[in-house]
Amino acid sequence: MSLAPDITELIARARADLRMGVPVVLTGEEGSAVMLAAETATAGRLAALRAAGPVVLSVTEWRAETLRARAYDGDLARVVLPSDATVDWVRSIADPADDLRVPMKGPLRTLRDGDAGLHRAAIALTKAARLLPAALVLTVADAAGFATMHDLTVVPAAGVLDTSSSPLHHIISARVPLEVSEAGRLHIFRPDDGAEEHYAVEIGQPSRDAAVLARLHSACFTGDLLGSLKCDCGPQLRGALALMGAEGAGVLLYLNQEGRGIGLANKMRAYSLQDQGFDTVEANHRLGFEDDERDFRIGADILRKLGFRSVRLMTNNPAKVARMQDCGMDVVERVPLKVGRNRHNAHYLATKAAKSGHLL
Repeated sequence: MSLAPDITELIARARADLRMGVPVVLTGEEGSAVMLAAETATAGRLAALRAAGPVVLSVTEWRAETLRARAYDGDLARVVLPSDATVDWVRSIADPADDLRVPMKGPLRTLRDGDAGLHRAAIALTKAARLLPAALVLTVADAAGFATMHDLTVVPAAGVLDTSSSPLHHIISARVPLEVSEAGRLHIFRPDDGAEEHYAVEIGQPSRDAAVLARLHSACFTGDLLGSLKCDCGPQLRGALALMGAEGAGVLLYLNQEGRGIGLANKMRAYSLQDQGFDTVEANHRLGFEDDERDFRIGADILRKLGFRSVRLMTNNPAKVARMQDCGMDVVERVPLKVGRNRHNAHYLATKAAKSGHLL
């Protein structure tokens, strides 16, 4: 048996490399390229990359729209670096923090010809690393030689772009008496891909033969722990547990997909943009993300591993119901959870209703 890392482990290694500012080599049928996350790039590594050949900055179509750059590749744009581009310039293209202060970033020239598959994989890797979705990309002829010379991780782009869900494993469970119910049990689930663990809070002894009262709750550090008034997450978490405690049974899935799947740092970037006057959806788009980057297959998988096949789902989001049904989980009832409205989050909730279809 080989001790070498498999594709899943290589991708996990690549995520860690990018977060630390280390380049990664991508390979595919269309060729090979070395990439560097725009957010963690340094002046020295940018200079070394440019010395090896022409570099482009790949951004998503949402970020390209904000920058008024043509996204010839549809879902992304390959921005040509000007000859005098510095690492600060690169970050200004990737990060919208100063867009209003310095609105004119260009004109930006984007590539129209050539295959964008490796660039697509590069952006996917930055998202997986919870970084800004922007990557410096340099095409290289000899992937193995370049990687060996610079001691870099080599990852097949096809594996990065594989959208199948990573297998989850039930690691341990233990009794945890809770305020809402002394009959509480916490289950820990760990994915194969080395990403964040997820949790299931089981209240009482819910029957596996009936629809369980359940909630898929995405982690919200600011709302759940700090009591932030900018969202309704904290009240929803406590309200869901209280209802399960009152009924004597239920399952709350606590999924580590902070900020609708973009991570806490990017969520704070979105909050900063909201302070500039953009709503929650507009802020995500200006950062280069979709409205919602979460993977609800994780929730359905955990429920199945716990023995459940049908749920009474506590949510105000019809799309969440649809995603669960798409995953083969029978949603027999949508249970509203309308709590937490205040003067600080009224606009946020109105945006969720108007743009994301939440029933509030």
